[in-house]
Amino acid sequence: MTIDWNNFTPWTSLAGGAVLGLSAALFVLLNGRIAGISGVLGGLLRPRAGDLAWRIAFVGGLLVAPLVFGLFMELPTMQVAAEAPLLVVAGLLVGVGTRLGSGCTSGHGVCGISRLSPRSIVATLSFMASGFLTVFLTHHVLN
Repeated sequence: MTIDWNNFTPWTSLAGGAVLGLSAALFVLLNGRIAGISGVLGGLLRPRAGDLAWRIAFVGGLLVAPLVFGLFMELPTMQVAAEAPLLVVAGLLVGVGTRLGSGCTSGHGVCGISRLSPRSIVATLSFMASGFLTVFLTHHVLN
């Protein structure tokens, strides 16, 4: 493995991680809610009284942020190296894993680990190990 030093961005990556951590911490402190995307979206599908506005604002921010970014910076080009049927299967597997794991990577990896949740630590270790194994198999064994 080599590092593309021309496109290596440790400081912007660190700043992005710090902003993400700060926003997750502020979200739980100010709202008493975990900023896990699957939970936020799940609440939109089964809304409770007084619970809809902040969820819509949260998801709206996720959708609007790249558009605002695009006003000031050039958006990176997206390259997808997979066919549509494979992407559909992958998306369904992610959804199933999210349900089985009682949360998504953002909920467990960012919010759960920061709260030292044993369930989130195990979940994060599990999906990271699965990801490592998948990359190893698809790039070194099956290739």
